[in-house]
Amino acid sequence: MPNKDSIIELCDTPVIHVEIVNKVRKDMPEEETLYDLAELFKVFGDTTRIKILYALSASEMCVCDMAALLSMTQSAVSHQLRVLKQARLVKFRRDGKVVYYSLDDEHIQQIFNQGLDHINE
Repeated sequence: MPNKDSIIELCDTPVIHVEIVNKVRKDMPEEETLYDLAELFKVFGDTTRIKILYALSASEMCVCDMAALLSMTQSAVSHQLRVLKQARLVKFRRDGKVVYYSLDDEHIQQIFNQGLDHINE
């Protein structure tokens, strides 16, 4: 016997609250925007990238330091940083021969913190 949490209630009629459906449909973002949002959340779906984002939320870091922190090769860290840069989650700056990475902006910190808050509830 299924428990009450696994039961999904279904409607007998296709649309009951037409005004709600129409309002939400009108306010729904464009398909391309929703696709981009889904792609952004996919980037958060990798533990290594989450570790990198956590590290960068604490401090700007170079690839060497991140590799040491995460016990990974510099090549592996660089690969993940490339993914994060393409998603506009991290940015970099050069200081001589050293490249330093940081979170792209405050929004990334907020997304990360809200995710942690939700998990820790």
